[in-house]
Amino acid sequence: MPTERDPRIQRSLRLATGTALCLATSFGLALPIPFLAPVLCLLLLASVNRPLPFKAGLALALAAMLTTGIGLLLIPILKYYPLSGVLLIGLSLFLVLRFGLRGGNSLIATFLVIGLTMISSAGVAAFDLAAMVIGALVQGLLLAVSMVAISHWLFPESPDAPASPSPPALPAEVVDRVALRAALIVIPAFLLALIDPANYLPIILKAVSLGQQSATTDARNAGRELLGSTLLAGLLAILFWCALSLFVHLWMFFLWMLLFGLVLARKLYRVGPTRFTASFWLNTFITLIILLGQSVQDSAAGKDVYTAFAVRMGLFILVTLYACLMMHLLEQRPRKAQGLT
Repeated sequence: MPTERDPRIQRSLRLATGTALCLATSFGLALPIPFLAPVLCLLLLASVNRPLPFKAGLALALAAMLTTGIGLLLIPILKYYPLSGVLLIGLSLFLVLRFGLRGGNSLIATFLVIGLTMISSAGVAAFDLAAMVIGALVQGLLLAVSMVAISHWLFPESPDAPASPSPPALPAEVVDRVALRAALIVIPAFLLALIDPANYLPIILKAVSLGQQSATTDARNAGRELLGSTLLAGLLAILFWCALSLFVHLWMFFLWMLLFGLVLARKLYRVGPTRFTASFWLNTFITLIILLGQSVQDSAAGKDVYTAFAVRMGLFILVTLYACLMMHLLEQRPRKAQGLT
């Protein structure tokens, strides 16, 4: 093998292969909430260019179980004091997101957000549902760590490869405003999940992804970044479903995901020309997996896949438009205050 190779090519192959393998394995094993594992695998591969040691993987799974378990403690408050519970979760979301923006561990912050929103809203409907979501998250995380190790074995990182550039740190004076904006983006999806957790839990994942993406996007590009990635993911999901309908099989599911993943990974790592940021392509990939995973589950349950997809896509677009609105509103206030001063 040649010694001089663009590390971005290896990373693109690793990300697409690991995500496709995790997707096929998760659905093949019939894990609860099977699209969680490939989403977690995608986030791990996109954020870390080294395989996680076995002990680190177990520690991460334990941390996920403990952090998401916080949502179980909030269930009685939401049941008997709903207004106080929603306000408490909103404040907690702001503090957790601010912790992540100030340099805290992004995965721990994500697990805390999931615990505060997904677990607590599922527990209001049924405690067993909340416990099932925690179990699905831990199982999906363990599977994701295993697939990360396999993908690194298939496409190892070169020892002399430069590290991926870290995102620029936010100025200290805007961290609170960005954290507040991200919390306001997640809260409406959480309120929807309180109404019907079984159908609206994926909306929370989409809102969390939008909240994280809004931290690296300014108000001028909000529509193109947030709404554009959501619409592109919907279009890719339709093309994927039409291609998969030609021959429905688990291996074809893997191969089509590998093909679509390679296209998106090349854009994410800028192997091919693109005008959009890495967060745009990452959010597109995450939304594509969520839409496809829900459609496959709807098909297995005998539901009308096309109607369910249209409703889910409409909700995703509404959540994205609301995120764009929050970005514009909270972006204009400092400028007006500065002009008055």
